[in-house]
Amino acid sequence: MSVQVTTSMVKQYSANVFHLVQQKGSRLAAFVRKESISSEESFFDRIGTATARKKSSRHSDIVYDDTPHSRRRVISEDHYYADLVDNEDKLRIIINPESEYAIAARNALGRAMDDEIILQALGTAYTGKDGSGSQSLGDSQKVAAFDGTATTGTGLNVKTLRAVKKKFNENETGDEDLYFCLSAEQLDDLLGETEVTSSDYANVKALVHGDVDTFMGFKFIRSERLNVTSSSFTYNSATGAYNSGGDTFTTAARRCFAWQKMGLLLATAKEVSGRIDEIPRKHYAKQIYACMSLGATRMEEERVVEVLCKES
Repeated sequence: MSVQVTTSMVKQYSANVFHLVQQKGSRLAAFVRKESISSEESFFDRIGTATARKKSSRHSDIVYDDTPHSRRRVISEDHYYADLVDNEDKLRIIINPESEYAIAARNALGRAMDDEIILQALGTAYTGKDGSGSQSLGDSQKVAAFDGTATTGTGLNVKTLRAVKKKFNENETGDEDLYFCLSAEQLDDLLGETEVTSSDYANVKALVHGDVDTFMGFKFIRSERLNVTSSSFTYNSATGAYNSGGDTFTTAARRCFAWQKMGLLLATAKEVSGRIDEIPRKHYAKQIYACMSLGATRMEEERVVEVLCKES
């Protein structure tokens, strides 16, 4: 007996995929600003810093300021997952929210979300009225992991975390909604520190073991999808200042990053959806399909810090 592809089955599969993506898919999407867009290309306006004037005298004329305005462009990209099912018995379980097909779609689309966020966090932001301008993440928003001793690079440590936190404080981002994306190597580096205070060590140990996820004001999020630098670079081994000083990071570095929630934006043009179709040219095999359309951008450089870490 064949299984018919009904409208209810399609809706159920789509609902299950959406639920899984929202709940278990992307590790980063929940911690960035989210917006909905209705076109392939959208713009988000920013208002800069204004200055208050002192009233010069009674009944003096008002002096108007030209409050700075700027904008960032987001380009939506299409992502999808698809597979074919020949065995009719398999189709019976597809609408199960824990089915392998729904989980596979969730994992694929969730990774795509994270890849887009990571790319745009550290990449070029498009600016200007028509998005033709560009803005990279400046050297002042980058920290090379340092310990004050090693001159060829080191792994993540508490001293580096303090330097990163200092940048956020200097930029007046506030202490709320601060996040740090790193890989398993950096978590292990933190645990390997023997010179930190006993209280720091206890907190780091709890962080690595998963007992807590927050340390020094940052919520830590592990990702194994972070890229590495393609070449060596100069830095200051006493301060971690990137592209400065006479020391050289001699090996490829993992490109971790910290951010404040409003500094990164994820714009969705099409929410996650799914469907099941019969494909005649594939001998009427059932096509399992899920898709989404989204884009991301860095809204403010001051709210993002790249942290370059040596790996063994």
